[in-house]
Amino acid sequence: MRKTLVTLALLAAVPVAAQQPQSQEKDPTVKVKSTGLPAGWTVRLDDKERRYTVDDTRFVSMGSGYHVTSGPAAVYYSKNDVFTGPSTIGGSFRQTKAPMHPEAYGLFIGGSKLDTPEQQYMYFLVRGDGKYFVAHRAGSEVHKIVDWTESAAVKKQDDAGVATNALAIQTTKDSVLLSVNGQRVQSFAKSALHGFVTDGQAGIRVNHNLDVHVADFGIRK
Repeated sequence: MRKTLVTLALLAAVPVAAQQPQSQEKDPTVKVKSTGLPAGWTVRLDDKERRYTVDDTRFVSMGSGYHVTSGPAAVYYSKNDVFTGPSTIGGSFRQTKAPMHPEAYGLFIGGSKLDTPEQQYMYFLVRGDGKYFVAHRAGSEVHKIVDWTESAAVKKQDDAGVATNALAIQTTKDSVLLSVNGQRVQSFAKSALHGFVTDGQAGIRVNHNLDVHVADFGIRK
């Protein structure tokens, strides 16, 4: 279903959680021993309390794709994946196990200063209950662009916790277009981003305590 965004929360600048509230007592982040990153890749954790390190999440090459076993929520990116001009970034994400409650995974674009407290990027996620989410991160704050929204395009996890969803972010000269499994779920004008630049570092985002295989990841003009 195609929707047009009327108001972006970038204007409101009200920080929100990147996902629904959760109890750390009921679902504590599990440390997963890193085996090292693929050449050229970097990980940036959300962890503003500095309870975890990059050694507590695992991101590896597997076959023709990548496999994430998290660990704290983080973004993963390669210096080779720079998003510029009218482009499309896409990837197929297979959640292989059921998390304790719906956790999200997906893509980001417009990354800048990712190794500093002034980090910025826009991200597009889905999760196992069939919903998607779009947000802008600025430093430690997260501003909702599209709150969790149910869509028939997003495949829900099955009884074993397995779900596969192909995500894409496309930019044109004037617009940002978001698709899941080949179906447009959201679109909005770049002018609505009020100064945020979609060009920049691009990559993968995976929230905590997930096991996700990523295939067909890349950028194309």
